[in-house]
Amino acid sequence: MSISCQPGTITIIAEVGSVHDGSFGNAQKLIEVAAKCGADAVKFQTHIAEAETLREAPMPPYFKGEPRYEYFRRTGFSLDQWKTLKACCEANHVEFVSSPFSIAAVELLEEVGVKRYKVGSGEVTNLPMLDVIGQTGKPVLLSSGMSSWAELDAAVNTLLQHHRQVTLLQCTSEYPCPYEDVGLNVMLEMKARYSLPVGLSDHTLTPYASFAAVVLGATVIEKHFTFSRLMYGSDAPHSLEPHEFRVLTEGIRAIETIISNPVDKDTVASRMAEMKAVFEKSLVSACHIPAGTRITREMIAVKKPGTGIPPRRLQDIVGRVALWDIPANTILREEDFGA
Repeated sequence: MSISCQPGTITIIAEVGSVHDGSFGNAQKLIEVAAKCGADAVKFQTHIAEAETLREAPMPPYFKGEPRYEYFRRTGFSLDQWKTLKACCEANHVEFVSSPFSIAAVELLEEVGVKRYKVGSGEVTNLPMLDVIGQTGKPVLLSSGMSSWAELDAAVNTLLQHHRQVTLLQCTSEYPCPYEDVGLNVMLEMKARYSLPVGLSDHTLTPYASFAAVVLGATVIEKHFTFSRLMYGSDAPHSLEPHEFRVLTEGIRAIETIISNPVDKDTVASRMAEMKAVFEKSLVSACHIPAGTRITREMIAVKKPGTGIPPRRLQDIVGRVALWDIPANTILREEDFGA
């Protein structure tokens, strides 16, 4: 399998979502901490309750804390606050990204000045909103978590009517996602199906699926981020804490370096000449060999160091004649023997 990438080309997104629980101070602090943990971007969710949900809409199975409408209203930010969060991202050298959940949210994010959009799994079939996002001409990260191939085809085609700056993220909308449902095969199928960059929105509770995705060619990794999984809210219990996110980013950067630096086997062997002399073995005399003796297999042993005739040439020495006395435990040399 051929694998390649360049160091630093994989975008690592800390998905804050609504982990801030409506606290503007927490939202700012999450940006600062995510940046220190090595994130390239911090992603929020832009919810405008009255534009995206009915009051009686059901809550998801993994979060029954409060009605969705009330939760979105309580945890939302004003336009000025969103602009401040974007500025906070810029001050911490990370990209500000957000997922809109309505056309009104897209319009708000345009005022904020977002540089690219993330489309959440539940919005894949929201083609009117995707059309509006496409019209902005900005790059799009499209998550695939709940969609069939037909639904994903329609979403991709809607965006491609405007531009090709689309990256598809394999995602399984389970919280947390068990390893057997990660579906990295789907990520590869999307890459082949659409000829577009791919990545992983990883809902497992470890970095391992993300590491595997990078090796398989992911260009974007998104992972939920929180101060603590003990925090209240829908996302915190399924997120990585700062020390865990640091492991994720360090691991991805290490993998980037590993797979972007192919090695030549013969060049490595040549560079290891000194180590080979220490660890490899040579042909040595197993006993005293008088001059004129025809060499038999029993007269030769294989011992360190590897500075003499290599063991692979043992049969070349058997049957030849010793030109002079060779003491036991002596490294054999080519010049010790006649024909």
